[in-house]
Amino acid sequence: MNYKFFTCDVFTRKRFGGNQLAVIPQAEGLTTRRMQQIAREFNFSETTFVLPAEKGHTRKVRIFTPAREIPFAGHPNIGTAFVLAGSPENEDIHAGMTVVFEERAGLVPVTIDKKAGGRLWCELEAPERLSLGEIVMPEVAAAALSLETEEIELNVHPPRSAGVGFPFLIVELRSMEALKKARFNTLAMEQLAEEGVPPDVLLYVRSSGKVDIRARMFAPFEGVPEDPATGSANCALAALLSHYDPKKNGKFRWRIAQGIEMGRPSMLVARTEKKDGEIVATRIGGDCVMVSEGTITVD
Repeated sequence: MNYKFFTCDVFTRKRFGGNQLAVIPQAEGLTTRRMQQIAREFNFSETTFVLPAEKGHTRKVRIFTPAREIPFAGHPNIGTAFVLAGSPENEDIHAGMTVVFEERAGLVPVTIDKKAGGRLWCELEAPERLSLGEIVMPEVAAAALSLETEEIELNVHPPRSAGVGFPFLIVELRSMEALKKARFNTLAMEQLAEEGVPPDVLLYVRSSGKVDIRARMFAPFEGVPEDPATGSANCALAALLSHYDPKKNGKFRWRIAQGIEMGRPSMLVARTEKKDGEIVATRIGGDCVMVSEGTITVD
């Protein structure tokens, strides 16, 4: 049987930048095993499989890395909304609306807006409130990133796990040089994972240029040595920074660059809203570019 697919680049306006995504817009009939095989065949950070809604919302979406199914991710939601809105086969999905995807982590609203030149801008709201996890000693985090302890920044928060639907170990670094030279230490991360620390790591530095933050994300245990644009991780980062901000109320916004070191530059815009000291909404948005379409044959 043949299944139609689309590939797009997410969190970029330029083809061959951003994060690659494969979308199977009509995945009925595929088993979980076949979905995993297809995701491994594409070998992108994630592949999405779109199914009819089961709970009365827009669609059900399943997300697979090359290694496993995951409950939530950022660029797959943005890219899936973009692909569906651009396909004439999905007349119920278009610019000017908010779709709601049913996922393992919960409901994920994605707003689709038409910008100048007809381009589509998609922004998701994370399915969960901020969840804080383990704090990691700076020397342990440094070892996991092949860095020196003094290259870990501690002024705002310690290295710690945080998530808004999917957990990450988030580590702030003191310099761009440290960000560029960081390398994933598999043995050190295996030991941390045994202690319950998420093995997916977002590291970042603050920037004074055209962006607010420069970031990288490693997830080798997911089959993703490095990810060029990670919406779920940067959602978690935005929520974490809002949590540590002394303001009890307000709206916060960050422009985040990722993928520079990989040659796939990406731009993500994260927003949060805080009321009475609690983060009540975390969002991330960006552009997409269509790359290809075709069919994949499944026996």
